[in-house]
Amino acid sequence: MKLRVLHLPKWYPNRYDNQDGDFVARHVAAIAPHTTAAVLFATVARGPLPSLIDCEAALTGSTPTLRYYYRARITGLAPLDKLLKLGLYFWCLGRGYRQLVRYWGGHPQLVHVHVLLRTGLFAWWLRLTRGLPYLITEHWTLYLPERASNIGRIRRLLTGRVVRHAVGLHTVSASLRDAMARLGFVHPHTAVIANVVDTAVFRPTERPRTAGQLLVVAAFHDAVKNISGVLRVVAQLHSCYPHMRLRIAGYGPDEAVLQQLAAQLGLLENGIVTFLGKLAHDEVAREMQQAAALVSFSRAETFGCVFLEARATGCVVVGPATGGVPELFQPPNTFGLLVRPDDEVAFGAALMAVLDGSCTYHPAVLRADAEARCSYPNVSAQFAALYAAVLPGVPSRTGPTAF
Repeated sequence: MKLRVLHLPKWYPNRYDNQDGDFVARHVAAIAPHTTAAVLFATVARGPLPSLIDCEAALTGSTPTLRYYYRARITGLAPLDKLLKLGLYFWCLGRGYRQLVRYWGGHPQLVHVHVLLRTGLFAWWLRLTRGLPYLITEHWTLYLPERASNIGRIRRLLTGRVVRHAVGLHTVSASLRDAMARLGFVHPHTAVIANVVDTAVFRPTERPRTAGQLLVVAAFHDAVKNISGVLRVVAQLHSCYPHMRLRIAGYGPDEAVLQQLAAQLGLLENGIVTFLGKLAHDEVAREMQQAAALVSFSRAETFGCVFLEARATGCVVVGPATGGVPELFQPPNTFGLLVRPDDEVAFGAALMAVLDGSCTYHPAVLRADAEARCSYPNVSAQFAALYAAVLPGVPSRTGPTAF
């Protein structure tokens, strides 16, 4: 009989954003073949609700999923509403948990938490009241040195206790594991397993790449992703590389600000920069298949799914030497060029190397590495081994996981 696993994600595709937490959804999909899995997700509503909470139940698919939404504005008093929303979050999870137990005819055998902290607090409560073991998967840049100052004392205390009472901790990069350890979030059973890349969608094509065409794929949160820095460097280089074009795929709160900056820099004239908006995964893949390089100037990354997605298409990357990114680019200069965050001179030099053709890469090597690191079958096998390692009595199908 397959292991019954309840997934509790902090971020997950939902009615307001079908790409929010899609990397978590890919992990769930990779785990699903080895388990009987269900997903329980709750989030604040971004629009009006007919009642205080609303539930979308999809129980007939391969992975039964409950999505709960609760009102963002309850009394109109911000401090009180913040407390009430916290209560609603846990109430939604409790209600959903009971519904899934009825659906299954029994309790889960493992709770898999994806991104702390509220999810982990609920899993900890299930451990205390039901004796259920829980495993933590962490993606969040919050723990990296660039952002760790935002972790308050209470959050730090609670996170430490939630981590200690888990059966294991999984991070998507060694740098994230080490950053959490420096904050005191240490577990004796810790594994590093990559994010998933759908290598059936992100694949090479026979079409030639467009010379001088650069691509950015990022959320429009400029304080972290630093798309404005990319725009400034492109503006500086364009007179020397008139064939250069920058295509930017993404969405988020800073979209209008970035478009305004591009206009001020004269980059919207003659199509030097094109904002593509939100793209589906197959559309992103087509952009990567055409680009001369994927570029990123981010200040914080725990992994960087888009770098491996580009690699799977045979596209070289100019990216940031931050967080977990350097782990993906070993040996150095095999898969692309990395520069220090905020070093616009170095970033410009790396772009020139790509535009000049002075650095070349082998698409077949890029593709093979992405498949080995991030394909669904490989990630699935690693999770099966992790489950077997942290849960006595669960047979391993791939051998032990190294901790």
